[in-house]
Amino acid sequence: MRCVVMPMAAVVAVMLAVVAAPVAASVSVLGTGYARSCFDAAETRRATREGLWFCDKALADDSLSIVDRAATWVNRGIVEMQRKHLPEAIANYDEAIRLRPETAEAYVNKGIALLHIGGRDAEAAAVLTEGLDRNPIRPEIAYYTRGVAQELLGNARAAYEDYSRAAQLAPGWAEPSEQLQRFQTVRQKSAAG
Repeated sequence: MRCVVMPMAAVVAVMLAVVAAPVAASVSVLGTGYARSCFDAAETRRATREGLWFCDKALADDSLSIVDRAATWVNRGIVEMQRKHLPEAIANYDEAIRLRPETAEAYVNKGIALLHIGGRDAEAAAVLTEGLDRNPIRPEIAYYTRGVAQELLGNARAAYEDYSRAAQLAPGWAEPSEQLQRFQTVRQKSAAG
């Protein structure tokens, strides 16, 4: 006998609801100034022109360290994503990756944006895996989002495993546990008997 994990009914409707509200992982910037204000805009989900203005002012500062510059590109991408400007958000994450390829949150947020665009689920799962390989600050976000992508791709077992890992990492976060409740384990006879 082997166990097969299967999501229960209404997967598409549930997945559309899950994907409707993006969860993002901002990158902290040390100190004060425009870069910090850009981080605050991303962290508090203030999708305003003012938030973008802070990010742009920070990026115009030649003295910004490479770490803070990459973080600011990620945070700017989050503000764009909150404004529903997904191609612009992805371009911001790509710039962060170009500047500092080890910036895990750039990959995680790019994966979230790709998932929201739709039709790019396999690419989203691959980018989220790259982010997880770089040890993001909040890996539960990456696992959860990759679980959504895996489920949309029809990979129920992988989705279940990712939701489980997200639930383990963030026991106070309700969404992963809610997704897990939709799954059931079905025992099937194997070819060997």
